[in-house]
Amino acid sequence: MQGHKKLTRRSVLSKSYTALAGISVLPSYLALGKPDGQGNVPPSQRINLGCIGVGGKANQVVPAICSEGYAKPVAFCDVDFQRKGIEENLTAFPKVKRFSDFRVMLDKMDKDIDAVSVVTPDHTHFVQTLEAMQRGKHVYTEKPLTHSFHEADILIHAEKKYGVVTQMGNQGHTSSGAVQFRQMVEAGIAQDIVKIEAFKTPSLWFMYEDKRISVYPNKMRIPQSLDYDLWCGPAKMMPFSDKYHPFNWRAFYLYGNGMLGDWGAHIIDFAHDYLKLGLPTRVETLGMEDHNDIIFPLVTQLKMSFPSRGKGFPACDLIWRDGKGTVPVVDQKYWEQPANGEAKAPNLGTAGTLMHRKDEKFIIQRGSHGKSSRLMPFVKMREYRDALKAKSPAYTHEAAFTQACMGNGSTTSPFSVAGELTQVLMLGVIAQYLNESFNFDPKTKRIIDNARADALLKGPEPRKGWEEYYQMG
Repeated sequence: MQGHKKLTRRSVLSKSYTALAGISVLPSYLALGKPDGQGNVPPSQRINLGCIGVGGKANQVVPAICSEGYAKPVAFCDVDFQRKGIEENLTAFPKVKRFSDFRVMLDKMDKDIDAVSVVTPDHTHFVQTLEAMQRGKHVYTEKPLTHSFHEADILIHAEKKYGVVTQMGNQGHTSSGAVQFRQMVEAGIAQDIVKIEAFKTPSLWFMYEDKRISVYPNKMRIPQSLDYDLWCGPAKMMPFSDKYHPFNWRAFYLYGNGMLGDWGAHIIDFAHDYLKLGLPTRVETLGMEDHNDIIFPLVTQLKMSFPSRGKGFPACDLIWRDGKGTVPVVDQKYWEQPANGEAKAPNLGTAGTLMHRKDEKFIIQRGSHGKSSRLMPFVKMREYRDALKAKSPAYTHEAAFTQACMGNGSTTSPFSVAGELTQVLMLGVIAQYLNESFNFDPKTKRIIDNARADALLKGPEPRKGWEEYYQMG
């Protein structure tokens, strides 16, 4: 593998101005190295992006990274260029070179690619991300970062080793809501949290009783446009089914991480980062409905216990619930008491968290993604109104990645942060798969009382030809 080529503004400026040597009159946006107000950005300020995964979520991610012209796609990689929903990026960027194998793309376009986006099924995130990092490319990888605890560990170490800019795609982590919650922690409002209730109501097919399966789906003909071998990547190659591609793979343990891996990164990320939760010492199953070892449960209830992290951060239990009937019940003492009429329970929406303080003076409620927090009862909002005000960051989550690649600031969800959050999610997934509780040692990163669970930290055995990635980092 090639050594890391640190992308700096100076190196890009040097390349750009060398190419422009001899030109006596330059447009202002080139001469000054600044946008011209019409969307034109000088080459010296632009990142060349290689995109692994072009359809689906990539229809949002790629344009967001390229917003305001600070990045442009120079290579598209996808295993199926005729899949439904891929037209958007192909139409917007019709001249971009196309590849089916990310390794071939990186081989042939190495000198032309500065950064890589990875927007693919969970089971291929790791190999694609590590390959890019080893080649010195900055990487934006969708959530969850990986498909196993061990994969996340490798990427955490790889970030240090290769020194590239990284960002996981939990977009709400760069938002006014994130700024607000950090301020709440600093002001003591969001300290002394002893219990967090996190939840997500049904929204994916496997969370509806009439659509569930308990065996792998029947074999179907592989579409001519799909390179199914590359779609499977390091995972076991099962007989093809449209239950896997192009979208429904998320339900299967073999390829996805269920609702916990999908939305957990958007729901518990504030708490995990700013409350310094780290890794739990115990993961306990509180109930699974329609459990099997093929797809994720109809309903999941888990408890993760985190130890004390010092003053203001006592031991804390995180309760995760997903599925029908999992919205928490708010104690009546936190309801708003209207001057006239009967008090009503607050509407918590379809996803979010309730955070309980040790002194029980109020609870903190937040939705998902970048949503702001509110205090219950509402009278506390007025009491702490100054600390609850927050400005939006200068850049969006994706644009912050682009700016960091050019040496302007840093990302909020680098792998050093997102990797550990992903490991928390993966511990929960292991408990879901086995429907068993276990104790975990954060120092040794081993499950100490359940051999089956401990073996699953490494995830499924990689297919032949993919083993080398799991020996690197």
